[in-house]
Formats: sequence, C-alpha cells, structure tokens
Amino acid sequence: MNFLSYQSVPAILKENANRLSDRTAISYKKHGSFLSLTYEEFYERVLLLARGLCKVGMKPGDKVAIFSENRLGWAISDFGIQSGRGIPVPIYATNTGSQAAYILNHCEAKIVFVSTKAQYEKLLEVREEIPNVELVISYERFMGDRSFPVYTQYQLSEVSSPLSEEEKKHIEDKIAQITHDDILTVIYTSGTTGPPKGVVLSQYNVISNAYYGIKRIGGLYKEEIFLSFLPLSHILERTGGYYVSLLTGIHIAFAEDVKKVVENMAEIRPTFMISVPRLFEKVYSRIHESVHQMSPLRKSLFHQAVKIGREYVNKKYVTKEPLGILALKYRIYDRLVFKKVRARFGGRLRGMICGGAPLDKTINEFMWAIGIPVLNGYGLTETSPVLSLCSLKDVRFDSVGKKVDETELKVASDGELLAKGPQVMHGYFKNEKATAETFEDGWFKTGDIARIDEEGFVYIVDRKKEIIVTAGGKNIAPQPIEIELKLDKYISQAIVFGDRKPYLVALLTPNIERLIDFSREEKLDYIDIYELVKSKRITQLYTERIAELNRKLPSYSTIKYFALIPRDFSITGGELTPTLKLKRKEIYSKYKAIVDELYMSKENGLVFKSKSADGEIK
Repeated sequence: MNFLSYQSVPAILKENANRLSDRTAISYKKHGSFLSLTYEEFYERVLLLARGLCKVGMKPGDKVAIFSENRLGWAISDFGIQSGRGIPVPIYATNTGSQAAYILNHCEAKIVFVSTKAQYEKLLEVREEIPNVELVISYERFMGDRSFPVYTQYQLSEVSSPLSEEEKKHIEDKIAQITHDDILTVIYTSGTTGPPKGVVLSQYNVISNAYYGIKRIGGLYKEEIFLSFLPLSHILERTGGYYVSLLTGIHIAFAEDVKKVVENMAEIRPTFMISVPRLFEKVYSRIHESVHQMSPLRKSLFHQAVKIGREYVNKKYVTKEPLGILALKYRIYDRLVFKKVRARFGGRLRGMICGGAPLDKTINEFMWAIGIPVLNGYGLTETSPVLSLCSLKDVRFDSVGKKVDETELKVASDGELLAKGPQVMHGYFKNEKATAETFEDGWFKTGDIARIDEEGFVYIVDRKKEIIVTAGGKNIAPQPIEIELKLDKYISQAIVFGDRKPYLVALLTPNIERLIDFSREEKLDYIDIYELVKSKRITQLYTERIAELNRKLPSYSTIKYFALIPRDFSITGGELTPTLKLKRKEIYSKYKAIVDELYMSKENGLVFKSKSADGEIK
C-alpha cells in the first residue's frame, strides 16, 4: 500500500481498519500472556477514546501529554488524540515529576495520560507547579488524591457504550479535516545541552519519512512482526517501528520492558526490530562470554565460523565479489553455529535497524555474519528521524548508509552535516530563536561532523559540540575512542574527557561479570565491587587493557589516565538520556572531583575513589 498520498496517520489507520479488518495490529502482554487486537478492534478503541476526549473539551490544536512506557494504552491515546484533532506530546516514562512539569507547562497541556499510579504520583508531587492540568487519565485503575482526581481510559472511552453511527461520522469527519501540514506531534528533546526543546513535526514529516525509510530498506512483507521496546516517546521507535508497522498493516508487539526483551523475542519471534547500539554491544558481549565457557573444540568452531562469516558478508554485500566455495562453507557454519545463536532471538529476525548513536564496525559486521543484519541509520528528532539508512542489499559496516529519497545532504566547510527534505521539522515550539539558529540558508544544521564518500555512504564522526580540542590544539572525536574501549571484554561503558587539557582521560565502568570471573581466577579477596575495583591487580589489568588500545591510536589521542566507576551509568543515575546516550555535561559535573584528580595524578591507572554525601573524595 502506498500511504504517501493519505493526509494523516489516522486516515491511514482508518483505511487499514477497513482493508485489513481481521489482521492482527497490536499484541501486548497481560497476566503472563500476549493478547492481540485486530486492525478493526484497534481502530474502534481509537474512535471511542477520541469521542471521550471531545466530550471533555479537547479542541483542535490542544496539546495532550502521554506520560507512559510502551503499551497498548499509549497507542490508543496517540491515535485517539490525533483523531480528535489534538496534538500528542510524549513524556519519557523515566522522567521525574519536575521534568514532566516543565514539558506540561511549556506545551500548555490540560490533559495528561499516565500509565500507572507511580507516574500519577510523580505529577501529584508537583501539583502546585502544573496548575493548567485539568484532567489525568490512567491506563490502570487506582485511587487518586481528592485534590487531583484521576480517571481511567476505559471510563473516558465509555467502552460499554458502542459508537453510534452519528458519533462515528463526527470523529471521522474530524479525521478527514487533518491535512499534511497539520502538526502531528511535539516531541521534547532529552535536554543533553540545556532545557528540552519541543520539536514540531507535521503529519507529512512523519508519513513521508516512514514511506521513504521502508523504500530504502527494500520493503516489508505482510507477514512481518515488529517487536517494540525502545520508548515510543522517542521518534526513532515511533516512526521507524510503530508508525511503519501500523501504516503498512503489519503486526507490532510491545515488549514487557527492556529487561525482558530477549525473553519476549523468543515468544513473539519477530522479523524486525529497532534498537540503539547498547543492545548490540550487550548481545556481542554475552555471546562471547558464553563462548568463553565452551570447550576448546566448540570455542575453535565458533571462532572459525565467525571468521568465515565476516569474509562472506564482506564479499557478498560490500565488495560484491563471486562467493564460490565460500558460500558453501558459510552455509555449513551457519547450520552448525549461527542458526543456534539466532534461535535465542526467535529465529526469524530478517533485520534490525540501529540508530541513536554510532555502532562499532566490528559488532555490526559480527551481527551480519551470524545472520542478523543490522541496518545502521542516522537522523535526529528534528528530522522525523531518518536522513540516511543502510539497506539489506547495500551496506558499509561502519557507515550510516545512504540518504533516503527526496533528501539532500551536504557537508559544510567545517565538517558539519547539513540536510534538506520533507522530514525536516517545522521548528521548535515557542522558540523562534533556536529555530533560526538551527537553519542556514534553508539547510538544517544537524550538529554532527560527517563525511560522505563517492558512493554516497555517510559516515558520522562525532557531535560537533563534543569534539575535544586539546591544549595542544588537536581536534579529537571522543566517540570512536569510546566505542573501541567498550569492545574490551572488561569494559561496559566509557566516556573520554580532555577539552582544553594537555591529554585525554577516561571514566570506565567495568563489565561486572567478567571482572568477577577474573577475580576468581586470580584468587582475589574483596568484600564488594567497590573494594574490588580499588585492588592493585585490577588497576594493573585495566592499565594493560588501556595500553593495548593506545597502541592503535596516534599519541595525541591516547588515554593517559583513567578511573573505574563501580557501577554502570544509568538513566536513573542521571548519566544517560532515555535513549541511552551519554549525558557528558552531567557525567562531568557528577564526577568532576575524580576527573580533576586524574589531571593531577602522577601514576597511571588511578582507580575509583568513593565520594561522601557532601561530594568530598575520601
């Protein structure tokens, strides 16, 4: 179906409800089992909610917030708000009450959907800060505070009262009034460089991006099953998975939560997914940890299979050379090794799309070798999001692919990537100054340093604002170094500092499982992980690992000193955005005393120093 000519997302859903009425639209986990709604059933639930929203006074153009993790209610709310001509404003489920209050006040939302009592209580804590909120709707039933009443989505939808023909016509007339230029959503950025900005995206921004994204990867089959686990509050999952699925008429299933993704993959057996690099880094690490425990014979078989796999995918997809006997060898190793690996993830994955940050070439090549193609892509919230994407037949393992149709890309004189296309936002909500600063002669400034090769493949170097300029005047992109660090089996996460300093330093979080295995082998005594990372033997281990990496780097970009942080960076800890990007400013602020001491250290391998409640180093 060519949905590009339709005027809105709800209009396409209406068409699919008529055309594909009995086909499964959405699956979701409830009471331990996956339940489903057909396209006709889902559309009916959307219309019921739209009716309820209109009854409580939602007017065309009103902003309505969704403060929830991924679930059926999120999808019904999104389409229901749009069908009543409102504008959904997602809020990350991991946001605090204060963060949610900023968005609610800035977008002037009067109605908020919440998923659980926990989300409601976040709003209750800041009730005095959000005086404009008049109505809270929950996906679950619970008792609210008398001063801040809450109703369920079922109550608002009046599910027990079927739509009359007149009511259905009234809502569908509203859907028919939506145009390509109407605002589909306002999405607030994660605020890594300041207060969140509301990105205004139109119906055509998103519809065109979904259409050309599908075309770039080579199309989808009606039998596809998409498993969704990244937050729908982020445009990558919302356009690339959720809208792509429901606009093309395929089946989307919502994972229970991030921690149960692999378990849900075995249950749903998806054919496509979207992820950020962190998942692939963990998959790569876990597989190699399992191999580490194997017998020498099985270990040798695995490594030989990967070697053949890497050669095979490079010749088939990159250099496009004749495969000859290599194809037979690959089929044998695929049956003996890779098929069993894929079975852990449901056994039917046809491809996965990766965005949000660069994925290391070694990991990407490995995923293709085991038969799970990862299509690197690139874009921003401001571009709906896709600007470039690899395809199932056209790939470079260290590239974010070629531009999607109807898109123009060029590299400015300072290396910044500039873009034009139908997916580029209308601007920032109530922020003309920021909007003006983001465009130059009609080109959107991405803020990323990039290069484009002669074949049109795009390569992202780093964020422009994150380029380190050392005291010696050297420009260094930290992300490639951080990616190399994370490939080490003993390192989970890494962040590099050095702006205006004489050399680079790094904060590392250890791979706890591998570190504990090492401590057993070395017969180290320790009480907890905090004590373990302070031991001289562990310092020596990481010093050796860093020295190994440094041999691959120019002298000016080597890591001179490092510190071990005995826990992973996290969203709740304030070090990661909801899409798992490093919040450099916050991490630096939080660990400033440790970073500063690295620049005063005379001894390589300074380990973690715990901090007291008042921030003093002990």
